[in-house]
Amino acid sequence: MRILGRYVFREILASSLLATILATFIIFLRGISPLVELLVRSGNGMVFLQLCVLALPPVLLLSIPFGVLVGILIGLGRMSSDNEMVAMRSGGVPTRVVAMPVLAFATLAMLVAGLCSVWWSPLAIRSQYKLRNKVAASLMTANVVPQVFQEQFTNDNTVLYVDDVKSGLGPTVWSGVFIADLTPASQRQTGLKNMPTGPRITLAQEAIAVPDPAHNRIQLTLKNQSVHEAPYHSMAPRGATILQQTQVQAVRAKPFKEMLTQELWVNIKSKDRKSQESIDARIEFHSRFALPVACLMLALVGIPLGTSSRKGGRSSGYVWGILLAFFCYYLAYISLTNTASRSHSMPPELAVWLPNLAFGLAGLAMISRMEVPGDRDPLGALRQSLVSWISSLGDLTKVPEKAVSSGAGVRFSMFQLMDTYVLSNFLFYFALWLSAFVAMTQVFNFFDLLGDIVKNHISLVSVLKYHFFLTPLLIYDTLPISVLLSVLVTFGVLTKNNEVTAFKACGISVRRLGLPVVLMSGVLSAALFAADYSWIPRANKIQDAIHNEIKGRPRQTYLHPDRKWLFHDYKIFYSRGFDAAEKTMIEPWVFEIDPKTFRLARQISASRARWQENIHQWVWEQGTARDMCGVDECAVNNFTVTTFPEITENPDDFLIAVKQNRQMNYAELGQYLKYLQDRGFDTVKLQVQYYRKFAVPAFALIMALLSVPFGFLVGNRGAMAGIGISIAIAMGYLGVGQLFEQMGNVSYLPAVVAAWAPDALFSLGGLYLMLRMRS
Repeated sequence: MRILGRYVFREILASSLLATILATFIIFLRGISPLVELLVRSGNGMVFLQLCVLALPPVLLLSIPFGVLVGILIGLGRMSSDNEMVAMRSGGVPTRVVAMPVLAFATLAMLVAGLCSVWWSPLAIRSQYKLRNKVAASLMTANVVPQVFQEQFTNDNTVLYVDDVKSGLGPTVWSGVFIADLTPASQRQTGLKNMPTGPRITLAQEAIAVPDPAHNRIQLTLKNQSVHEAPYHSMAPRGATILQQTQVQAVRAKPFKEMLTQELWVNIKSKDRKSQESIDARIEFHSRFALPVACLMLALVGIPLGTSSRKGGRSSGYVWGILLAFFCYYLAYISLTNTASRSHSMPPELAVWLPNLAFGLAGLAMISRMEVPGDRDPLGALRQSLVSWISSLGDLTKVPEKAVSSGAGVRFSMFQLMDTYVLSNFLFYFALWLSAFVAMTQVFNFFDLLGDIVKNHISLVSVLKYHFFLTPLLIYDTLPISVLLSVLVTFGVLTKNNEVTAFKACGISVRRLGLPVVLMSGVLSAALFAADYSWIPRANKIQDAIHNEIKGRPRQTYLHPDRKWLFHDYKIFYSRGFDAAEKTMIEPWVFEIDPKTFRLARQISASRARWQENIHQWVWEQGTARDMCGVDECAVNNFTVTTFPEITENPDDFLIAVKQNRQMNYAELGQYLKYLQDRGFDTVKLQVQYYRKFAVPAFALIMALLSVPFGFLVGNRGAMAGIGISIAIAMGYLGVGQLFEQMGNVSYLPAVVAAWAPDALFSLGGLYLMLRMRS
């Protein structure tokens, strides 16, 4: 490779690597939360790193073609904007010469993407699910959530309730233990096998819980134990029992995704070519080869576009990369494969390879016209329009000269010329990055859901509706990172072009230069909070419902009248069902417990209990009430119809609204938290999410405070150095944020600390850098 070829190769390489890393990072963020949760619960950092590495190959299959295209556009665009292409032509070197090193680079990237697609990705998916299932099966702990009914024991036949949990260096101690055995009486190993019709109850004032991961169980040593299986009751100062946890159901990958390429080919040959399975398998098989080849086809289009514009530069590369890679190539691929799979109107092979064919022909045609004179700069026109718009906003706030007396007063303008210039660059890059992140995530989501869309016969309208209502959530998630990148690139470019030096020479400090960007970031933070209060929860409800439909899940039921257990005021309610329309409990049991000794004080059972509105009480029918004095029944009342005025719970206590935190704003979530806390539900995770409703929007402003000093520090290294630094900062924040969130979810940290700690750490760092910055 000649000097010019090596020069072009190096110019493309750095930009492509950064673009690939950035795209991989943004897409990878969608699945990081379960991995961090696994890290916090297992405490095994090596397993966490292994899972992170195994999650990369499927993502690289989409991010490498994008990175190649953006790298080519940025590298050649930079050469064109610096008039290096003009110098080459002046020296008699045709522009087509740059095609050879570019295509060599694209071929190398195609081979790497091909290895990911054909070999690494199926192996990684298979290994990832095996490892996650293995870790999930070993996560046996005695640190159960207190004051919550646990139903994961002995095939859901055992229900556990613990009033308090104390864990430290020694064994875990449970206080106030309630265990209900719901196994049918005839199938029980101990106790009365024929007479009782209700659950077998075990109470203990205290228990020492020792987990036994090898046998997937918890061994309990009970203190002041009592067993109740009416009419039989027993009591003992000590006792022992074992809670056998239900075997964790293995999670499997989607069909064909985890198959090795050779296995997939054998599967295709064994199927009828007209069957749906054969069509889906052929789409998967040919996609493993077509997507890597996209590196070469996109390069053919990128070469003439990168060398054609003299003013677009690196921003032009990103805009064209987003337009071509996502809105042209990937959308064409998505629509064609969806058509082939659903309507069978096109062979799967043609549907998969047609975008490559179209881009290859277009690229060859454009390369043949590379020497035709003429420049076009649509992005320059777009940025000029943005500058004019911001300037018009400033003109609206100027005080008329007639209103200001000569020699007195100060003329005020919202945006000075300098602010307009800085803000126009910032908003341009901000819109660019935000669009890129949303587009990348949308495409990845579609590929992830494509199998379910075909399997469950989801219409294209529903798919488009899902992605439309998913967009507000993606904007909410990626806006702070977009602010970070935009600030770094804006001031990095200003510094490299010596514009910051010119401002300093005019007596303008770098803090003053950063002020409009910081203020605009504050506006964006306020907009995020307002959106999360109004639009985003409503959009999330719609897209969650469509997502359940795509996944083939039943439509979400917001009221669960079949809830069997309720703890309130040291009364435990159990019923085999609840009729919400009739407000009737079916075969209810009530266990009243002495809060001091945690022993059974009274037990009520009936065939049913119905709510009487006129007296605001439950009417109990065909049952028995037993008052307990230790192991003796002090009084037994067999009734036909009666009421118990001391039971003040109403039907609303048995109708628990099931909502997701992202479907509520902070006010609704606060009310929902209080509602659940009053009924003995575990609300730790919801408390963390409540405080994050305030912490997450504020991070857009914090990102600006942190990135303004870094934007000037990158100096002459320019925009690409800013992008590299921003990736490191974003990874640090999101890693710390996820870690603190999961620590709050398992009560290792208070909810408010878990939510606000990342903001506090990074805001202190940003303020320190701002104060230490040489102005």
